[in-house]
Amino acid sequence: MPLVTRNIEPRHLCRQTLPSVRSELECMTNITLANVIRQLGSLSKYAEDIFGELFTQANTFASRVSSLAERVDRLQVKVTQLDPKEEEVSLQGINTRKAFRSSTVQDQKLFDRNSLPIPVLETYNTCDTPPPLNNLSPYRDDGKEALKFYTDPSYFFDLWKEKMLQDTKDIMKEKRKHRKEKKDNPNRGNVNPRKIKTRKEEWEKMKMGQEFVESKEKLGPSGYPPTLVYQNGSVGSVENVDANSYPPPPQSDSTSPPSPSFSEDSLPPPPAEFRLSAAG
Repeated sequence: MPLVTRNIEPRHLCRQTLPSVRSELECMTNITLANVIRQLGSLSKYAEDIFGELFTQANTFASRVSSLAERVDRLQVKVTQLDPKEEEVSLQGINTRKAFRSSTVQDQKLFDRNSLPIPVLETYNTCDTPPPLNNLSPYRDDGKEALKFYTDPSYFFDLWKEKMLQDTKDIMKEKRKHRKEKKDNPNRGNVNPRKIKTRKEEWEKMKMGQEFVESKEKLGPSGYPPTLVYQNGSVGSVENVDANSYPPPPQSDSTSPPSPSFSEDSLPPPPAEFRLSAAG
């Protein structure tokens, strides 16, 4: 809901009940002219208020600028008079001195009654006062103020406080949940993550052109065409070799006859020298 700071009155110039007179046109003309004069007076009042606020802000800004200019002038004089060759600063002196830190004053109590603009204060004063319901508070058994059922300025603050407390509880609950999961799964952090698939290598290959990509694939990772060593010791390229030129691998024949078996009686007798040496 927008808050109207300055409201020019009257808003309607001719919307008014006419009195019982003979010349109604002349009466309406006078009423309209009077309302226009009232609007001009209200406008001049608010214009004075606006320009007064602008003058106050400009005066404050000018005083701050003049104060800053004086500080800059004093600092400039000190810098020009400082001679680093004559004045030596020890390391201990540098460490003992504190660095410059500006003291920033934070604004507080922005919505105080004293900081309320004059037009808003006038609008606030035109509001109706709440009914005297506090007189009924001693007769309540629950101990609550009777006026809070009609208007409660602290309602929005209490609502904001409850929301902040609930958000804090949710954050603590989420932290406890993660802590419990980490305690239940101690080896969770040692799991090897899945490698992210990117097209970086593909784009790196295509950086010099499509023809270089095809030539690299043909040459292989070493930059030379893959070679093939034959049984006779000669070396050839895989590109010139047809797959049909390779001899077929030997296959085991299931119908081949089994190896002959010999008995000890069918073996020939050993020579005489072997028998003499064995007997001795």
